[in-house]
Amino acid sequence: MLIFALKVNIYILISHRPKCTPAYYFVLVVLGRKLKKRCSWSPARAAALLLDSVPILKWLPQYRIKDWLLGDVMSGVIVGILLAPQSIAYSLLAAQDPIYGLYTSFFSCIIYTFMGTSRHISVGIFGVLCLLVGQVVERELAVAGYVTDVQGNRTGLGSLENGTFPDCDRSCYAIIVGSTVTFTAGVYQVLMGLLQVGFVSVFLSDSLLSGFATGASLTILTSQLKYLLGLKLPRTQGWGSLIKTWIGLLGSLDQTNMCDLITSVLCLLVLVPTKELNERFKSKLKAPIPFELFVVIATTLASHFGHFKEQYGSEVSGHIPTGFMPPQLPAWSLIPRIALDAFSIAIVGFAITVSLSEMFAKKHGYVVDPNQEMYAIGFCNIIPSFFRCFVTSAALTKTLVKESTGCQTQLSSLVTALVLLLILLVIAPFFYSLQKCVLAVIIMVNLRGALRKFCDVPRMWRANRVDAGVWLLTMATSALVNTELGLLLGVLASAFCVLARTQRAQTLQLGQSGDRDVFKELTAYKGLQTLPGVAAFRYEAPIYYANQTLFKKSLYRNTGLDPVKERARRKRLERGKKQEEERKGAEQSPEASSGNFLPHALPFHTLIIDCGPVLFLDTAGVAALKEVRKDFQEFGVQLLLAQCNTSTIDSLRRGGYYDPETGNVERIFHTVGDAVRYGQSLLSQNGDCDTSF
Repeated sequence: MLIFALKVNIYILISHRPKCTPAYYFVLVVLGRKLKKRCSWSPARAAALLLDSVPILKWLPQYRIKDWLLGDVMSGVIVGILLAPQSIAYSLLAAQDPIYGLYTSFFSCIIYTFMGTSRHISVGIFGVLCLLVGQVVERELAVAGYVTDVQGNRTGLGSLENGTFPDCDRSCYAIIVGSTVTFTAGVYQVLMGLLQVGFVSVFLSDSLLSGFATGASLTILTSQLKYLLGLKLPRTQGWGSLIKTWIGLLGSLDQTNMCDLITSVLCLLVLVPTKELNERFKSKLKAPIPFELFVVIATTLASHFGHFKEQYGSEVSGHIPTGFMPPQLPAWSLIPRIALDAFSIAIVGFAITVSLSEMFAKKHGYVVDPNQEMYAIGFCNIIPSFFRCFVTSAALTKTLVKESTGCQTQLSSLVTALVLLLILLVIAPFFYSLQKCVLAVIIMVNLRGALRKFCDVPRMWRANRVDAGVWLLTMATSALVNTELGLLLGVLASAFCVLARTQRAQTLQLGQSGDRDVFKELTAYKGLQTLPGVAAFRYEAPIYYANQTLFKKSLYRNTGLDPVKERARRKRLERGKKQEEERKGAEQSPEASSGNFLPHALPFHTLIIDCGPVLFLDTAGVAALKEVRKDFQEFGVQLLLAQCNTSTIDSLRRGGYYDPETGNVERIFHTVGDAVRYGQSLLSQNGDCDTSF
């Protein structure tokens, strides 16, 4: 239809050509050709689009059963066994019932198998995203009127009694909010894929993501302490939630449930050493030992037969239904309130997924498509959101397990989904007596990797103080103030650091190494020589609107010539001379009467700027070079540019730096040595050059 409408428009313009400008007609014709090329439909083009959108169709026909099947099955089963207790545990972070964590892991594994381009990453529940979703859910529960009293009892329907969901209890409304956030985040990710903005992942540096994950891990750790102690405290909201949580914990220590505390300590004593053993001997083990599953089974049996809930008041997981619930639509009325939260969640989820997929792709020698990854993770959120799921992304721990156990393709994710399906249909009800403190211990033990980053801070500081500063700022803000604000400040700090590096760039004087055509910084190397009559400088940054003033100041300072001060000195000289002539009848010159106006002399007649580090010039940068050239020509010094890249040369041409009508012909020198020899040849042709002023 678009092409047809464009053709009709072009036909009307052709039939009324006298009323149409040639430029407008040309634009429409060219646009029509491009749209026809882009939107043309053919069986070959449709097949290519299908293969790009569903990558499994590319690699599945080439699947090597004898070489890959065993590794994929083994890794899929092991990840499924490890994923089940973690899915139940991370549901606590997202403020959801345990069954929804199993749903989320099941659907995300299937969808990414068909749409993902990475062979190794495991897509599922990620702790940081669960925390972000949980914060939104708790906020919306409070707004809707669901309250939690001091003892932790969840009561009240509040404004929902006559609202959109009159028969919805707290658990029902929590998953409605969570799935709506998930749907909105998935839409954002798909839209970013359509707009081809997969490149944004490069702006989220490793130090930023690491600091954000560590800060969020501290918040997660703090939020789980109440389960370890058996305290029934409401989740704190707003800025400074970590500090508020600690204050609430310290004020409620006398209410600690000893049954939960003893169980938590025993689980920690088992899981921490065994996790370390798994990591230390991972090269010798064919697969990590699923100690988490063993702990879950043992504590569930102990809780069931020991009647921990009835006798000691221990909080358990409760009823976990089997099978699947009918799909439901997101709550459209909630989208305006959670749109901003969903955007930050979408960015974090995509950045983590792309970072992990590219890391393992480089390690194993294949290529991933960031934009297709955006589509894949987007649909891993959109489709499951209709089945009561919450946000997913790639998870480092489970990805490492998949890789170490022989994973070759995403077929292993289908095997993982089958294991989770077995749990959903048969085993899930047996987790009724599983204590929530055990789930909290599982979450805390899995945070060890992020918390170990604190030990790397001295090394990061020695390696790069800027990256270490970004890490510390992002971590501290995410933990102590707000997780979303921590991410925003981290991005701004990274951008500011890049900008600051261009602001701090200095103009460095170059010297020649003997008779060789090598020019280096005089302050960095010994034995360099300066050439008579020629001065060479290098500016190690792009020249653009933000630093063009600093570039000029640095160059003038290092050359010993400040045009502004020199013009002011000359005006004072002329003014003093006129006053002297009026008073004494021009009997004595101002230079003879005042030493402040003695003429200065530059030791060079040619100034060369090495533009090798100048990656680009904007309009302000070209104007700055014009001004520099004009200033030095005023005092008898010519300016030459050397080692300009093609982008810089194009900017100089378009900006009118070279203008044959004014005598500024184009002189491009490939090396500093060529420019030096040209400057010396001018001196030999013209004789001595007077550079006094």
